[in-house]
Amino acid sequence: MHKMLLEIPTRFETERLVLRCYQPGDGALYYAASQRNRAHLARYESGNSLMRIDSEEQAEIVVRELQAEWVARACFLLGVFERATGDWVAQVYVGPTQWELPEFEIGYIVDTAHEGRGYVTEAARAMLRFLFEHLDAHRVCLHCDDTNARSRRVAERCGMLLEGHLREDKRNPDGTITGTLCFGLLRRDLLADV
Repeated sequence: MHKMLLEIPTRFETERLVLRCYQPGDGALYYAASQRNRAHLARYESGNSLMRIDSEEQAEIVVRELQAEWVARACFLLGVFERATGDWVAQVYVGPTQWELPEFEIGYIVDTAHEGRGYVTEAARAMLRFLFEHLDAHRVCLHCDDTNARSRRVAERCGMLLEGHLREDKRNPDGTITGTLCFGLLRRDLLADV
């Protein structure tokens, strides 16, 4: 089926979380998240959309651009909110890399005040299930810095396999050089765990 004909829900729920696409009016919360997490994200997420925001107006423009990318099926960025409080706790990225296969890339960040509670693992597992069960993904991949132990643990808890290690392939904002870990999960890997 053509990507534009796919019915992709804009909201998902898990036991503790609501995952939803950003929408008009989310600029204020996105701006607050960007300011709160700037130092936290600088090391591993210097290119993240949260890092380029300097005002609520700019944040509102970014969330509307993210919504347009969702509609165009270019990428899917979801805010992750705690069901009990409505607090923004994380963000999940899904990018189609090959619609023909299909293959998707997944990524995530957590709010500095909500680290260590398993929210990212819960959200990533929900997105993996959705990708394999509803978008008929054949493969999902994830790339993270080889010094990012937390991201690596999330990938492993989600059943993703380490497929490669690109050594010293990037220079970080602080001048250090690190590598990239490449994880993958195939449909048959997920079905073997069921």
